[in-house]
Amino acid sequence: MCGIVGYVGSQSAHDVVLAGLKRLEYRGYDSAGIAVLADGSLAAVKKAGKLANLEKALVDRPLPAGSTGIGHTRWATHGGPTDANAHPHLDNASKVAVVHNGIIENFADLRDELSARGHTLASETDTEVVAHLLAEEFTGDLAEAMRRVCRRLEGAFTLVAVHADAPDVVVGARRNSPLVVGVGEGEAFLASDVAAFIAHTRSAIELGQDQVVELRPDAVVVTDFDGRPADVRSYHIDWDASAAEKGGYDYFMLKEIAEQPKAVADTLLGRIGAEGQLTLDELRIPAQVLRMVDKVVIVACGTAFHAGLIAKYAIEHWTRIPCEVELASEFRYRDPILDARSLVIAISQSGETMDTLMALRHAREQGATVLAICNTNGSTIPRESDAVLYTHAGPEVAVASTKAFLTQLVACYLVALYLGQVRGTKWGDEIAAVVRELGRIGEEVERVLETMEPVRELARSLAGQDTVLFLGRHVGYPVALEGALKLKELAYMHAEGFAAGELKHGPIALIEDGVPVVVVVPSPRGRSVLHDKIVSNIQEIRARGARTIVIAEEGDEAVVPYADHLVRVPVTPTLLQPLVATVPLQVFACELATARGNEVDQPRNLAKSVTVE
Repeated sequence: MCGIVGYVGSQSAHDVVLAGLKRLEYRGYDSAGIAVLADGSLAAVKKAGKLANLEKALVDRPLPAGSTGIGHTRWATHGGPTDANAHPHLDNASKVAVVHNGIIENFADLRDELSARGHTLASETDTEVVAHLLAEEFTGDLAEAMRRVCRRLEGAFTLVAVHADAPDVVVGARRNSPLVVGVGEGEAFLASDVAAFIAHTRSAIELGQDQVVELRPDAVVVTDFDGRPADVRSYHIDWDASAAEKGGYDYFMLKEIAEQPKAVADTLLGRIGAEGQLTLDELRIPAQVLRMVDKVVIVACGTAFHAGLIAKYAIEHWTRIPCEVELASEFRYRDPILDARSLVIAISQSGETMDTLMALRHAREQGATVLAICNTNGSTIPRESDAVLYTHAGPEVAVASTKAFLTQLVACYLVALYLGQVRGTKWGDEIAAVVRELGRIGEEVERVLETMEPVRELARSLAGQDTVLFLGRHVGYPVALEGALKLKELAYMHAEGFAAGELKHGPIALIEDGVPVVVVVPSPRGRSVLHDKIVSNIQEIRARGARTIVIAEEGDEAVVPYADHLVRVPVTPTLLQPLVATVPLQVFACELATARGNEVDQPRNLAKSVTVE
């Protein structure tokens, strides 16, 4: 949520900050604003709505030329998406400008204190109190003022501020919310995502928990909230600006769907040792610890949760360790049973998902070992975990996750196989056979993508529908849940995923004439009983008027008489089928949303990274 950009250097702050905000649009927002320091004064413009509204306002009311500035795209929490509530927020003297991501939980008490001292607050936000507090604390050192203010704040927040009396200085603070530093030649950047400054520099610095950073054109100083120097880690961003551009596609989502074969291959790259064994270099958990594990718990949200549901099948089948999958938002509130023999796997594309981060911290407090599966190098969740397995999907800009989901699945399969290898529950040749199959998946996904035009045509024909249902069995059930989620996110339709065996326990009442039902069919090979049962389910719903859309592997002829629309996917091992079966559902949702006139990359009310609870 909420895109933050800060800049100090020699370029036009207006241009750098505005371009950075455009690169962060994918995070989801409902207002935007920018502030610039110039000639000892501070000027700001902010508008509700999209960046186009801000750009128009800047034409009508141009900011002075300056080389220090901050900007923000806001996703409303405290107070509606109005001009007054948009960021930056200023103090009464218009000396301080602040942008903020997160929630300040004690803002009401602070607001009352400020009002009692004569401050006039113009917005409904929690953020504005920080501008007024900074104005009170400032005595010439903005970083020290920020440290003093942060010690009074409760909650999760990222703050970035400038002061008219502190030229060439931008100060940021971070607690439980993402903030990263970019270091260039004679310039420096602050942002909630490296995408904001990747066009200028690929050198970045991680900010840790409860740290304040002071940026000047030629210096970056990081301390904790008490002013003690903090250790930081510099790293190189391994993708460039072009990776965050649409590359000729109408939407980022289309581009990211098309990038999945490469993303899957990149996630597998370098994981196999010379002897054919798995070598997960980032997995710093000692083998003896993994051999002691007696329970695996996966915590995740949204699409990542569905990846975890599929991973459960693989982990239990390949390792014989009991595996639970939990919604991270519910995990710590039910007093889960964890100890030193528990392995908790936290899955998050951004590495900043607040619910997952809080679940991770709870798990560590209980003595569990935590492994992160993440796509974002240097983000909070990997840093606070005992080990990390990075996916290599590259930047995912569209809010609805596609290539991150497939690469999370691949990473989960690798973890499951590695556990089997360490614990001796899988022979080396068995692991090598699965890895070979995984190595083919990129090509199989490419084949699926080449056959999607009928799926697009079908989606367009269903643009007027109110409801689409999804059914699956075994690993096809989480795929059905993911297909329904994509349709909710993008097409704003009533969509639900069900375990097909639950039909007669209630959901079959939803079936009426013409209702489209997408059925993910397991392979007839191996688990033929499941296949036979789902064919019976298809017959049941079709007899009640459903319009059946069947996803089945090549060569499965048993489903043909009962499929109004048949979508073929390549033959794959049962546990790996989600890697190919999910792709048509992504294309289907994207095309249906387009046909309904919806914004595909930035669906309403949603943000790419949920950084507040």
